Amino acid sequence: MASAFSILTFLSILAAALNAGLFFIFSVCIMAAFARLSPAEGAAAMNAINAVIQNPWFFSAFFGGALLSLVLAVFGFLQGGAGGLLAAAGGVVFLVAVIGVTIVFNVPLNEALAAAPVGSPEQAALWQRYLGVWTMWNHVRTVGSLAAVGFFALAFRQGVPPG
Repeated sequence: MASAFSILTFLSILAAALNAGLFFIFSVCIMAAFARLSPAEGAAAMNAINAVIQNPWFFSAFFGGALLSLVLAVFGFLQGGAGGLLAAAGGVVFLVAVIGVTIVFNVPLNEALAAAPVGSPEQAALWQRYLGVWTMWNHVRTVGSLAAVGFFALAFRQGVPPG
């Protein structure tokens, strides 16, 4: 029978991988495609995505991944051993590089973009800044998600000593 650690770690791998895939596709093609649009069109497309993404499927992977990461960070640290410390590292990386970066950098940029008057010079200037800054922080989220997947996979393979 699978241990609670194994189940939590496996679910964390899935959640972090889903997030990595989402962030990756933005980093490698969506933002580049949006950059080819006029500022008003690009901002409108991004605002539409930011509205649509707020759904139960995304929230399950994003906030579920955060909850699993928090549990594994604490559990792994308390359990110790190679598997526990790898799980803790994955949890901390996900919480900082994905959740923290999203809250501190990406969401405020999304809110500013949504608030900018459509077709205004303010929106055009914001959009040019947004393309570079938002995408850079999205790269951090992509790498952070992938690193968390790696740590969780190594932890899953290693296992945790009985506590």
